[in-house]
Amino acid sequence: MDLLNTLVDKGLRRETPTREEALAVLATSDDDVLDVVAAAGKVRRHWFGRRVKLNYLVNLKSGLCPEDCSYCSQRLGSQAGILKYTWLKPDEASEAAAAGLAGGAKRVCLVASGRGPTDRDVDRVSETIRTIKEQNEGVEVCACLGLLSDGQAERLREAGADAYNHNLNTSEGTYADITTTHTYADRVDTVNKAHAAGLSACSGLIAGMGESDEDLVDVVFALRELDPDSVPVNFLIPFEGTPLAKEWHLTPQRCLRILAMVRFVCPDVEVRIAGGREVHLRSLQPLALHLANSIFLGDYLTSEGQAGKADLEMIADAGFEVEGTGQVTLPEHRTGGGCGAHEGAGGAGCGSHGSAGAGCGSPAEGGAGCGAHAEGGVCGSHTEGGVPGSVSVPPASEPRTDLVAVRRRGAGTDVAPNA
Repeated sequence: MDLLNTLVDKGLRRETPTREEALAVLATSDDDVLDVVAAAGKVRRHWFGRRVKLNYLVNLKSGLCPEDCSYCSQRLGSQAGILKYTWLKPDEASEAAAAGLAGGAKRVCLVASGRGPTDRDVDRVSETIRTIKEQNEGVEVCACLGLLSDGQAERLREAGADAYNHNLNTSEGTYADITTTHTYADRVDTVNKAHAAGLSACSGLIAGMGESDEDLVDVVFALRELDPDSVPVNFLIPFEGTPLAKEWHLTPQRCLRILAMVRFVCPDVEVRIAGGREVHLRSLQPLALHLANSIFLGDYLTSEGQAGKADLEMIADAGFEVEGTGQVTLPEHRTGGGCGAHEGAGGAGCGSHGSAGAGCGSPAEGGAGCGAHAEGGVCGSHTEGGVPGSVSVPPASEPRTDLVAVRRRGAGTDVAPNA
């Protein structure tokens, strides 16, 4: 396919595709999806080899957010039955982080719900960052605290933060349809503040909220212009009790095309599969590793993910390897003197991270994985009136609410985390 050959050549040269080419990737048929994956996989391997970076989320403060982001289970007015708790103490956060690091994670993402941190909140998170770094040598720390005020990014950097996450989430043209309590420009401003402070900036998107192909291309091209080190791609989990609970638009093939488009537009940045991969990619998750070079390990902010052991087995079975702490995430031309830092950013941290005010690299909807339910059952194994033990799985076009489970373990609970 001439389109794919052109995109591979451009990706190897770090040349931006045209909007028409990006739209054409999204418009390819399911019959061509393996060709699309193979082509984008060439670009991924050129810049990142077969390494997969593992990241681990710690939800420092869950629920009760005053913002009205329609996708988020922690939003103002949410009826989702999620965990709700105030700030974890530094030692509690460090203990939670240690579980992910023991499972192979290279980066810890510290997330707190809310519009943005107060100066006291920045002090609190700074202490947490110092505690985690003192107790875990070589760990990368990313903060995701919402909209930043002047000087706050610098204070987080001084405390040892390597990166800051704040997603654009959707296109500027449709942003007001998703959130009304802050603006698209507010988000852009926070990403720029992170850059200016020398933090490795991370910003991404959420797909599946009813947006058009044009909207997806708009937000990815906007991200290319912002030039974050990391672009997390979230797939909406329509959490019951949120305004988007009925939005089920994604298929595994659609998700692969979106990831491929992001890789072609942002060839040399860390592309992370974030919230919703288990719910929407399902058994095609291993194919997505040929497109993205980074994933989350274990659970998300308010929902359960695939078991950490299953993540590691999936990576190995697909012929990839977990990126070690001594390996640099980003290509040399992007590091600028820091491990994975943004060019000219003063040598920030390795790679980067992302999400909305709801969470670092993964919407609060997160996503449960097959076999990851709190009950310990396997997805699709319920009899539902059929022969005992038989598998009853909804068609791919139907909502997979059976794959969504609220997190009941890890941070904010007395139950061991999934890592």
